[in-house]
Amino acid sequence: MPTTPPTDNGATMTQAPTPTADTVRQLVRTLLKNGPETALGPDVRPASEGAAGVGPATWWVGTRHVLRLAPDRAAAVRQRRELRLRDLVHPHVPVAMPASVAHGEWAPGLPYTLDTKVPGGSAKQHDVSALGEADLAGLLTGLREVPVRQAEALGVPRTAPRSLEALRRAAGSAVERLAEADEFDPARLHQFTGPAAVQLAAQPGSAVLVHHALTADHLVVSADGRVRGVLGWADAVVGDPAEDIAGLARAVGSPAAVRAATLAGYGARPCLRGLWLARCDSVVHLAEALTGRSTAPLPALRDRLRHAWEAILLERVTELREDDDTGAH
Repeated sequence: MPTTPPTDNGATMTQAPTPTADTVRQLVRTLLKNGPETALGPDVRPASEGAAGVGPATWWVGTRHVLRLAPDRAAAVRQRRELRLRDLVHPHVPVAMPASVAHGEWAPGLPYTLDTKVPGGSAKQHDVSALGEADLAGLLTGLREVPVRQAEALGVPRTAPRSLEALRRAAGSAVERLAEADEFDPARLHQFTGPAAVQLAAQPGSAVLVHHALTADHLVVSADGRVRGVLGWADAVVGDPAEDIAGLARAVGSPAAVRAATLAGYGARPCLRGLWLARCDSVVHLAEALTGRSTAPLPALRDRLRHAWEAILLERVTELREDDDTGAH
């Protein structure tokens, strides 16, 4: 394991130094000895802080690697857990995941990981094709196959399903604020009634490993629309699979998300639950940003709202079959 580089200002265990290009370059030089990217000194640059899941401690290294520095203790726990989780998940999913080529500590008690960059663009840059939807179906299927006990043994937390009724009420207030700003027609939410929210409650015993951060930035999509990789596994939980369906709805559109979930064996109930999680979240998050309670970028929030509210045939179904209660076949 490489030696931890010296830190500026004699940083203590409780306060991390601010990573600089020199700090990163010094660390990377020890990790990529004799590599082509170090011939003239490694090319390092901060990743965009506007991207989801990216902070000031994430750096591009040349064209083939990404360096992530845990900035605090909470991030350190999540990063160490993520490395172990990726090893557990990898055999089950058909898409690529980042692989750590080196890891250690960049400051006392704060780990780093140097990961390979998964080639491709994001779901913002490329639309997902029909074959890409099959890739997403494989992802959802694989997540369901990961042994829950093994994930929890790694420290992956278990979370309770969210209340759709509580979220529906929050969305009802949010759409009124969006209407005042001429951002959204509140009548569109009227089709989601209280009884529907109750009917779409999560079913007992349905918890699986959930990525929990399937954003457009975390989906690596090639120019032909195939989903080649999935990033950002630090927020994974054991919980409601509809949360990942919702994430896909916000990232690539509700029709593609529901088709992928259906291909993965999920029935109407979890698909509709994911749809309404996505729709309610999208109006709540945009309203929070417009009223100054969130600093999330408005263009990204408007994209998520537009994707989540794309019409699908399934939402016209008023009666759910009993065999859809399990959510999987």
